Amino acid sequence: MLYSKVEICGVNTAKLKVLREKEKIELLKRIREGDKAARDTLINGNLRLVLSVIQRFTNRGENLDDLFQVGCIGLIKAIDNFDISQNVRFSTYAVPMIIGEIKRYLRDNNSLRVSRSMRDTAYHAMQVKEQLQNKLNRDPTVSEIAKELGVDEATVVIALEAIVEPVSLYEPVYSDSGDTIYVMDQISSIDSDKDWLDEIMIKQSIKDLSPREKQILSLRFMKGKTQMEVAEEIGISQAQVSRLEKGAIEKIKTS
Repeated sequence: MLYSKVEICGVNTAKLKVLREKEKIELLKRIREGDKAARDTLINGNLRLVLSVIQRFTNRGENLDDLFQVGCIGLIKAIDNFDISQNVRFSTYAVPMIIGEIKRYLRDNNSLRVSRSMRDTAYHAMQVKEQLQNKLNRDPTVSEIAKELGVDEATVVIALEAIVEPVSLYEPVYSDSGDTIYVMDQISSIDSDKDWLDEIMIKQSIKDLSPREKQILSLRFMKGKTQMEVAEEIGISQAQVSRLEKGAIEKIKTS
């Protein structure tokens, strides 16, 4: 089975084999020893896992065969990168990898193309904004920029948003004595993060977590609060919340 092609047409998915966790680990050990047949067996034994993941994306109008193929790429990457020395179920590791691969595919195939006129409006708006900043000694409002350009406010907002470059969720925004806060720490948890944590919490023990760690995970991933909101609620810094959150997740993954 290659990255570029996955044969699924005519296959009765109900008859796909489902491997037990012990079988998966044994196959992974054989794969690490160079057994190509074991690799194919493990891939085929996890195709139903891929099918279960793509069900989350069925309302997007995408071709399910395409999503399945992309999901299989994520599965293969998970197989190639899974660390069998870690006490983590393979599916717990593979699901986020499959989801990530599908999301990258959807992002790359649905990117918005910004028209030349929109870009020109955005650049003129940026120039006017800088001129008004120097003149007013403050940041101008959207209304002031729009008035100067002779367009409506909505046009200014849309134009400026259109040229904003995507920012990685792992872009560092603050560091305090080694406790780095990333962009992803500044926003509420997204569904895939919540699903991933839910799965880990179900399958891994949390008995070793402190009450504070449990409280932070609950607020972050069950109630969808940002780290800043959690910090305000329990009375510690955001950097401390970030450190405790990462430490708690690491305990769950290795428990």
